[in-house]
Amino acid sequence: MKIISQKIFAAFLFTVLSLGAFAQEDMLSMLDSVGGPKIHEKVLTTFKGSKVINAQTTETVKAKTMDFSISHLFGNIGVQSNGGVHTLYGLDNVSDVRFGFDYGITNNLTIGIGRSKQSELIDGLVKYRIFTQTIDNHFPVSLAVYSDMSYNPQSAAIFYNGMVAPASGGFKQSDVQRISYVNQLIIARKFGSRFSMELLPTYQHRNYVLANINADNGAAETNDLLSMGTGFRFKITNRFLIIADYFYTLSDYRKNNSANPFYNPFAIGIEIETGGHVFHLNFSNTSGIIENNFIPKTTDSWLKGGFKFGFNISRVFNVGSPKK
Repeated sequence: MKIISQKIFAAFLFTVLSLGAFAQEDMLSMLDSVGGPKIHEKVLTTFKGSKVINAQTTETVKAKTMDFSISHLFGNIGVQSNGGVHTLYGLDNVSDVRFGFDYGITNNLTIGIGRSKQSELIDGLVKYRIFTQTIDNHFPVSLAVYSDMSYNPQSAAIFYNGMVAPASGGFKQSDVQRISYVNQLIIARKFGSRFSMELLPTYQHRNYVLANINADNGAAETNDLLSMGTGFRFKITNRFLIIADYFYTLSDYRKNNSANPFYNPFAIGIEIETGGHVFHLNFSNTSGIIENNFIPKTTDSWLKGGFKFGFNISRVFNVGSPKK
């Protein structure tokens, strides 16, 4: 799987380099079509929504509007991963469901809350877009920061399952241990009118983890994880697009761990625009929808049929009078 992951990551980079050769020419064509450049005019719709599939984007909710989203992940499709015809290729099972409400404080600042089925996570998020790519390349990329804090309210028997209490009896349970954090820097660029791509350096901290050891290399599980995410969006028609994202997690504990296998999250799908709705139909090897679940806990392999069908639906509502 490590070789497959490297090939996927290389494919993303190759795509960027290939498109970079004609991106400038394509952008100039766009300028010609609107009658010449406008100083510092912002590039629009680098991405359509706040997420590619799993990955966040630099897009924020407009001021005084509410974005209500439903994300759904079914069970594994392949027989090797407990899928197949007897589970209707995963449709009989549900890996995760999340309901989210995001609100635009300003055009560049979004706050949100959500609840996920997996681990019963309740999370709150903040996203701030620092600047937006401009057509004249005054800002060659769009840049945003994203933070999410989640709380796990599961019963103590489930949350602490697998823990070996210290002989001294000094361990005390605390609500603080149930909190985890994710922080991302999101760097995105629109290459011409059809292709957009982004990079997401990611830091995650979990206040509580089991002190597991990878028997194959002696590495211990850690509270902190670093990941590099990437995602793209390619427009086929005005309403039909190809989307994909991938995260590479830096963790010695997760490398070649035969007892607790880990696979880097990869998702691919289509985006459909229908008026006020945006639909994402996708396949992913992740079993969790938010970063606090899928970054540390992706244990299914694409090669073993461990990918799941999922969909995202969002609807935007005006709340009050939007700023002009």
